[in-house]
Amino acid sequence: MPSLPQHPEHPRSAKVRLSRRGLSAVAGVGMLALASAVAALAPGEHAAGLMSSSSALAAETTAPPAAAMPSFADLVERLKPTVVSVYVDAEIGNVAERGRQNQEFQGQNPFGQGSPFEFFFRQFGNGERMPAQKVRAQGSGFFISADGYVLTNNHVVEHAKNVQIRTTEGKTLDAKVIGSDAKTDLAVLKVTSADNFPFVKFAAQTPRVGDWVLAMGNPFGLGGTVTAGIVSASGRDIGSGPYDDYLQIDAPVNKGNSGGPTFNTQGEVIGVNTAIYSPSGGSIGIAFDIPADTAKTVAEQLKTKGTVSRGWIGVMVQPVTADIADSLGLKEPKGALIDDVQQGGPAAKAGLKSGDVVLAVGNEEIKDARELARRIASVAPGQQLRLSVKRDAGEQAITVTTAAFPDEAKAARQDPREPSSNPADAKLGLYLAPASQVEGAGSQGVVVVNVDPSGVAADKGLQQGDVILDAGGKAVSTPDEVSTAVDAARKAGKHTILMRVRGADATRYVALPIA
Repeated sequence: MPSLPQHPEHPRSAKVRLSRRGLSAVAGVGMLALASAVAALAPGEHAAGLMSSSSALAAETTAPPAAAMPSFADLVERLKPTVVSVYVDAEIGNVAERGRQNQEFQGQNPFGQGSPFEFFFRQFGNGERMPAQKVRAQGSGFFISADGYVLTNNHVVEHAKNVQIRTTEGKTLDAKVIGSDAKTDLAVLKVTSADNFPFVKFAAQTPRVGDWVLAMGNPFGLGGTVTAGIVSASGRDIGSGPYDDYLQIDAPVNKGNSGGPTFNTQGEVIGVNTAIYSPSGGSIGIAFDIPADTAKTVAEQLKTKGTVSRGWIGVMVQPVTADIADSLGLKEPKGALIDDVQQGGPAAKAGLKSGDVVLAVGNEEIKDARELARRIASVAPGQQLRLSVKRDAGEQAITVTTAAFPDEAKAARQDPREPSSNPADAKLGLYLAPASQVEGAGSQGVVVVNVDPSGVAADKGLQQGDVILDAGGKAVSTPDEVSTAVDAARKAGKHTILMRVRGADATRYVALPIA
């Protein structure tokens, strides 16, 4: 703000108000200056009258004193004991495993090179393959129950070998990972020692944009740090996962805050700090929080069973643009357009078709494809949902029964951490399961349950969820048949085996080295 000339006639209080109110006081001060200058040139009696009217004008134009900034000291004193620093000893393999890990280490941005989105604790390499390394990561968390359950981010404790938490009083306690959920980036820990810990509650109401918030955590290892700001926006999709619905806050949040809580002025958790937008890696006042309702729901499931069960109906959807809405005869661009219906999935069984537009689930209107994905995922498997669907010229109601999400079905049938007993599969780095045993994968082929990032299959682009249809020119339906085909190719003196693989976008042939 440009400085304004000082006048001896100005009351001292006017100067103070100017410094506090800034531009709002400029008009009033300008008028006072003009009145004083005229008074200096006028005769005495006129001057007195002019000064009197000037004083009245000043009284009319002077705004009320600015309200004092709030103090959060009492609130912070009450809440700080519920927030902890999290320290993790982890063993990290190559960069593919490190992609969702500690940003304390320089390396590959999960959003692509040059992207300003920086996820805490997620960068462990420079894109080159490196041997496994032991690393020390740190983040934040907070007690959600008196018996020692702690909520934090999944990427803070992913690949953890040992976990410890440190309270604001300086006490260090051992903890173990009870469960984690990569899709929402949340994890629940349990302190191994028995005690009665102070804990916090989740807010029942969604905060309004403009509400005051406090962020607490362990930025750069400085435990017990508190920053203040406001809710800047809600419903943010930053491309981190299928259920993005972040709160945006401007309270300074940095590396190490990840997993820490953001509170409202009632001392309730409104979000979990997870990401920042930053060209430099430091805070520029744009941070993203997992909303309290999501965090609470996921935390409850992780506490009780260690995993999160989500509904799934087996459709690919896209947003309804203005052009699509016009071509379909919709009055406005809303809903989720079904691109593809997975054969044998719940949607196919219910009669949903490509080209249908889902307008509502139950009584809740669906604004876009992202909202439909979140709504379906929030329902437990086995529940019935009534969908309002636009098809051709009319609307109809279709009831669909949700199933378990395919990734969870795969995990239930074969632990992806355990390689197949066949050495051929181990060398390829493939972890397989019959497609017939995986919900929504169809009846043909063998599903890739997981891929060893250091194996040859990963080098050739095979991914979790791919389906191997043929190996060595023969159809396969079990992992053993894949292994047999690999052994036969080796015995025949071949250096590669040709596989026909169905991926998310297309079916292709992949030649895997086997020598």
